[in-house]
Amino acid sequence: MMDRRKFMATGLAAGSVGLGTPALAHGLGEPYILPEEQMPREVRLKDGFPAGEVHVDPNQFALYWTMPDNRAIRYTVGIGRGNLYHPGTFYVGAKQEWPRWMPTPDMMERNPEAYKEFLPGGKFENGQPGGISNPLGARALYLYTPSGRDTYLRIHGTNNPKTIGVAVSNGCARLVNDQVIELYDKVPLGAKVVLHPKANAGPPHKIIS
Repeated sequence: MMDRRKFMATGLAAGSVGLGTPALAHGLGEPYILPEEQMPREVRLKDGFPAGEVHVDPNQFALYWTMPDNRAIRYTVGIGRGNLYHPGTFYVGAKQEWPRWMPTPDMMERNPEAYKEFLPGGKFENGQPGGISNPLGARALYLYTPSGRDTYLRIHGTNNPKTIGVAVSNGCARLVNDQVIELYDKVPLGAKVVLHPKANAGPPHKIIS
């Protein structure tokens, strides 16, 4: 389990990212202002990790992009609900701007009524095109296993800022669109991604064979 002491904020640095910038709901309603504590900020890592990695701490709803000199940018994220959160070590195997979205077979099996438009003959049988109403939002990082298999896990955007800081998704980590665009530009293909365990969590739901 992640030692929470590793992430020790030194206060908002002069170069804190995006402080006070509204997160737009993108068609879902009026602009929604993220609480100040959910805005990205630069923090100092007590023990540090190598620069150029993504670390998600589900117990704090925090995603860290690590930088040199034991520094990191901390973003607030939504995470997978219940046993749909999947800890492990992955890497960014693909990146996509305004990605097309298709629910996984597992999602469709769990809730077929919700995804009937994705069945053969449905409106989105080939996937929902990218856009402001797409659940993956403005950008997506696709997480692969070290052996090169797609896990169906994503770090992606959302057009619903009210889902940030809660366990709501089918397993993916989500940021508001403005912030995922910024993160997307920082994280290269092949970057290491560590999803740290949830406290007191049971075994995760199996997503790949």
